[in-house]
Amino acid sequence: MTGPESATELVRHAPGAHEAGVLLPGQTTTPGHDFLRGVWEENPVLVQMLGLCPALAVTNTVANSLAMGLATFFVLTGSSLLVSIFKNLIPKEVRIASFILIIATFVTIADLTLAAVVPNIHKALGAFIALIVVNCMILGRQEAFASKRPVGRALLDAFGTGVGFIIAMVMMGSIRELLGNGSLLGYSVFGPSFEPWIIMILPPGGFLTLGIILLAFGWWRGRKAAEVPMVRRWPHGVASRRAA
Repeated sequence: MTGPESATELVRHAPGAHEAGVLLPGQTTTPGHDFLRGVWEENPVLVQMLGLCPALAVTNTVANSLAMGLATFFVLTGSSLLVSIFKNLIPKEVRIASFILIIATFVTIADLTLAAVVPNIHKALGAFIALIVVNCMILGRQEAFASKRPVGRALLDAFGTGVGFIIAMVMMGSIRELLGNGSLLGYSVFGPSFEPWIIMILPPGGFLTLGIILLAFGWWRGRKAAEVPMVRRWPHGVASRRAA
């Protein structure tokens, strides 16, 4: 027994693997795992490195980060719902074009809603709202999960991935606004004597913040991996397609 099979057996018999919730290749997921997977284990920004365009560009304040996160959450949830409902009616030959059309519909709704409710934030986000259409995170979840699962499971997956994206965005926005302006949501934290780190609200600050978060995240995952042997896995739904 070699390759993936031997690696799977190694994890299967590893002490504490069952208690740690290690999901083996081919193992069926539970509804709870469908949700929690996107929040932490396969966080779209911190693990899969998807959606980096808005994560780097609009996270200079918490308000902008939260607005972009909520808009993306709405688009992901709405498109997952429709894709799962109509998955048997969409021809395979045009499924990608159909997914993009569905996503674009919800992006338009989110764009018009932000323009009407929070025009200042809508102006600050600019073209990045429209670019949600080409966010690989959203299209990837439609192709890998929503188009193959019932509505309830598709919504759980969308909720988890959306919440994970919001967490990553707000985390970056909090660090950048706190150090770049000395405030959170516009309220001063460090007082008038604080000297803002201007670089943190500029584009290089996005790369610096993301790098620091990924470094801390990788260190934490390294410690966990030392406790339970892990096998490198593709995001759920991708491995089966590669094997096929």
